[in-house]
This record gives sequence, structure tokens and C-alpha cells, in this order.
Amino acid sequence: MRELTIAVDAMGGDHGPHVTVKSALNILRRYQDVNIVLVGLEPAVEAELKANRVAVGSRLRIHHASEIVKMDDPLNVALRIKKDSSMRQMAELVKRGEADAGVSAGNTGALMAVSRFVLKTLPGIERPAIASSLPASTGGRTYMLDLGANVDCSAGHLLQFAIMGASLVSAVEHKERPSVGLLNIGEEDIKGNDVAKRAGELLKASGLNFHGNVEGNDIYKGTVDVVVCDGFVGNVALKTSEGLAKLFAEELRGSFRKNYFTKLAALFAWSVLRAFKHKLDPRRYNGASLLGLNGVIIKSHGSADVYAFEQAISKAVEEVRGGLLRRIADHVGNHHAQSIEEGHAA
Repeated sequence: MRELTIAVDAMGGDHGPHVTVKSALNILRRYQDVNIVLVGLEPAVEAELKANRVAVGSRLRIHHASEIVKMDDPLNVALRIKKDSSMRQMAELVKRGEADAGVSAGNTGALMAVSRFVLKTLPGIERPAIASSLPASTGGRTYMLDLGANVDCSAGHLLQFAIMGASLVSAVEHKERPSVGLLNIGEEDIKGNDVAKRAGELLKASGLNFHGNVEGNDIYKGTVDVVVCDGFVGNVALKTSEGLAKLFAEELRGSFRKNYFTKLAALFAWSVLRAFKHKLDPRRYNGASLLGLNGVIIKSHGSADVYAFEQAISKAVEEVRGGLLRRIADHVGNHHAQSIEEGHAA
């Protein structure tokens, strides 16, 4: 297995180097064939390495970047003014082939804009999409896209999202024909708006393992491997899920802390609660893939702690090892060839 190099935007997110550097060091211990490039203000990164009693070496180096894209920076600032930002330089390393993938916890909109400008999209892909995984009751994961990059989508865009999502699952879950569902307000073909109906027709003829329409409750049932929707619907569904999970956790915690008897009950249920918390821990699912770019880029949650950011870097490793870019390119190329053949036949 060949060595991989991951470029990490060390300055991104709410916590900056204090989290990103520690996560990167954990990755180096976990994967003996992975190298890390920490991109950011060299003095700040060096200080964090010193605090962890680690020095740069053959598997770890610093790439200096003099600017930082802040979480509230407008897109034009990230794209046109801060050209030496840690986010921009991370993407440049991927473009030049000095890194196999990039990971950042910075501003989502800025990361997508900068990555798209620097890396461009893969041939045949009109719009990149944001994809992530969610826990399913089956014990596996459901991958969902788009989660916010594209508010208005055509049926053709949804088809491309399906192709990219299926390629992602093939790469990281090693399923050659993952099932795909189209998020809708009902399972019947007649449900939904015109875009959804047309997208369903395209998906049926795509050669993908298309299950049909799925509803919101199917996301966590694990009915399909990939759930496809536009970015508006996907982002609302994701944020609603995050809010519900937070409410559930707070209510459960408050209920067990009410009095002596509930605290005693919590003590007896501790092992069950710990297993439950681990399964639904959002940190385990941290890291969204910016699919469709000519390079592997992972977006971590801005508030990620060391463990969560480590999961985002691990996703980058898995996607590179799984040949994600090749799979997307092949699937898009095959679909394009199929469309041409059908056009000639008609």
C-alpha cells in the first residue's frame, strides 16, 4: 500500500492548531503509511508541536501560510483577497499533487468556493455537492447529499449527485452496487414536484441500483445506502436532525439528574447509556466530503474536538485509498457514453 499525504488546514475551525495539530499527530500514530502537512502560520503550528513534544520529520512537515480565512469572512475575501490563506494553500497542495487530500474545519462556503476555484470539477460534473454519513438503525451508515452546496437543482444535477454518492459508498464501504433513494414526500412515483419526478425517471434509467423514492424517516432506517436531495432540503434535514439529537440528549440528561432515585437508575443503566451515546456520537460521523472536485477535500465541523477532527482526516484517507476520484470519473463517463448510445438509438 503506497504512502499517502494529507494536507491539514491547521488554522481552520473554532479551535485552530490546538485541535488540528493534536488530531494530525494521532493520525500519524494510527496510520504508519500516512504523512501530514500542517498548513498555517508557522510560529503557531510550531508552538503547538512543541507543546506536544513533537518535531517535524520525514512524515510531518509545516507549510507556511500567512493568512487565515475567518468563519465570518465573505466569500470574496476568502477567494480574491486572502490568497495566501491556510485554506487556499491546502487546496493548492492538492492541486500540485504534493498532497493526496485536504482537510479543513473552516468556513464551509469559503472552502467550497476556494476548492472549486483551485481544483475545478471533474469532467462531466456540473456542480460539486456536500455529502456526509448519518447513523442508521441497521448498524451501518446512510450517506446523504447534497447538504447545502446547491439550493436550486435540476433533475440532471440530482442524477449526478446520485452517481457521486454511489461512488463514495463504493470507495469507503466497499459496496460495488450501493442502493440509492431519492428523498421525496412519498414513495409513489407520482409524488413530489416536477424536478423530483423527472429525477426519478433519470435515476431509473441510469444503471444505478435505484430503490425509488424514500421519505425522511428512511434516512435513519438505513433503507438505502445513499439518499439524494437538493441542498436546501438536505441542509434543513441535517440541521433538524442535529437539533433533535441535542434536545434528546439534554432531556435524557436532565431526567436522570432530577433526584436521588433517577440518579441511581442512571447508575444501573450506565453501560447501556454509554453504548447508546457511542453509537449516536456525532463526532464519529464528522467530516463531509466535497464531491465532484478534481481532488479529495473533507470539511470538518467548525467546533470539532480532537477526536472529531481525527475522524475527518480518516475519511480523507479512506476516500483516497478507495479511489474515489477514479470511481466518480468512471461512473460519470459510463453514464455519458450510455446517454450517447441511447440518443443514437433513438
